Amino acid sequence: MSTPGSPSDSVRVRYCPSPTGSPHVGLARTALFNWAFARHHGGTIVFRMEDTDKERNSSESYDAILDLWRWLGLTWDEGIEKGGPHGPYRQSERGDIYADVLARLRASSYTYDCFCTNEEVEARRKARGSKVMGYDGFCRELSTDQRAAFEAEGRAPVVRFRMPDGEITFTDLVRGDITFQTEFVPDFALSRANGDPLYTLVNPVDDALMGITHVLRGEDLLSSTPRQIALFEGLKAIGVAQATPAYGHLPYVMGEGNKKLSKRDPEAHMELYREQGFLPEGLLNYLALLGWAIAGDRDVFSLDEMVEAFELADVNPNPARFDLKKAEAINASHMRLLSVEEVTERVLPFLAKEGVVADPPTEEEARLLAQAMPLVAERINKLAEAPAMLDFLFVDEAGFTRDPDDVAELLDETGRSVVQASYDALGGLEEWTTASIEEALRTALIEGLSLKPRVAFGPVRVAVTGRRISPPLFESMELLGRERSLSRLQSALG
Repeated sequence: MSTPGSPSDSVRVRYCPSPTGSPHVGLARTALFNWAFARHHGGTIVFRMEDTDKERNSSESYDAILDLWRWLGLTWDEGIEKGGPHGPYRQSERGDIYADVLARLRASSYTYDCFCTNEEVEARRKARGSKVMGYDGFCRELSTDQRAAFEAEGRAPVVRFRMPDGEITFTDLVRGDITFQTEFVPDFALSRANGDPLYTLVNPVDDALMGITHVLRGEDLLSSTPRQIALFEGLKAIGVAQATPAYGHLPYVMGEGNKKLSKRDPEAHMELYREQGFLPEGLLNYLALLGWAIAGDRDVFSLDEMVEAFELADVNPNPARFDLKKAEAINASHMRLLSVEEVTERVLPFLAKEGVVADPPTEEEARLLAQAMPLVAERINKLAEAPAMLDFLFVDEAGFTRDPDDVAELLDETGRSVVQASYDALGGLEEWTTASIEEALRTALIEGLSLKPRVAFGPVRVAVTGRRISPPLFESMELLGRERSLSRLQSALG
């Protein structure tokens, strides 16, 4: 027999981002684990938008979240853009639902009206000398006269949930059994004084009405779990909820200096990695490693393999450190799994954005790109590196530039003498092929000038491609053609 919330039940999880800023790493990691868990168990993913924060919500953030989820491939089955039986899926459109639930809770013994101001609560705390923050239960048992006096002052109450006495124990799907003493969990507000519902109400209500069976979320929300579990008892009593979801709290993602990765940290923002040309599968592979592993000796895997292997019991509850170098290495491994044709297709938007090719490429650009990409595909670790590697082939001579630092280091007097020798050796070639170019340069520079290959070809590379790092030199010069190659060698001589 299964226990409530076990994966043998019909799994229903949710994405529930708030459109209040740039989507961040922790949000995406949490979504990935929900996605993998649901897909592993053949469950359903509900995508709803928690947009009750009117002051901070933005349509830009809303669109950015949806766009990012599509790019990552974190599909969903019900909710935003798809619809379903539990809509609407934007909290801003569910006001009547929350008002009804709040009224029913208010008529029960699970809540009470509170007329206290924040200043009054804080003053009482200081007067007691207490260090415990939160509400002190002052309005729990108001007399009729006390209530009338508050109302006569024109005070509007908030609705507070009455936390039960004793303790609340639950089995965290990641951390095992956890117990909270409710004396340290103050009664909490479910609404503002104007009647607007708060996150403390709307999030559990949505989970209840949408039939969410498993709530996988960040460790920072662990302290709110006893409140939600207690509230679910109230929701079940008034017929809103059928069961309490199972909870699992995922480890913190740490940044530099072993501090929790903050939205203020540049590396926390998912859009940054997309702009840098990370592959979605490479980025998700790395995010999966922030708290989980497919095997002790294996870091690179596909999303299908993750779905096949993912179990919450394997999630490590200890904090995971975000390591940019490892993320780049994982992405590079996924780049190597793509065919040249796939790499070409994926770099096209980056090439077009930088003006390297037209959008779509012209016939001549497509032909040259097809010849050049086999030289580049194995050398780029992120898609955004392609424009710098390929620009020299597509730019006209008037727009051709060289990296100033590379020029300063490699095209000094010695470097220019190397370029002069190269120009002299290549000027009389009958055939302009990779093999003939290589033979002429090796003969002139390595045999003729007794230079080592690295010293010999560095100045030539900067002269012809504009950078010290480029596709293979001899192949690049063949693609560039005799006229442009010799012109660039000559221009490098000043």
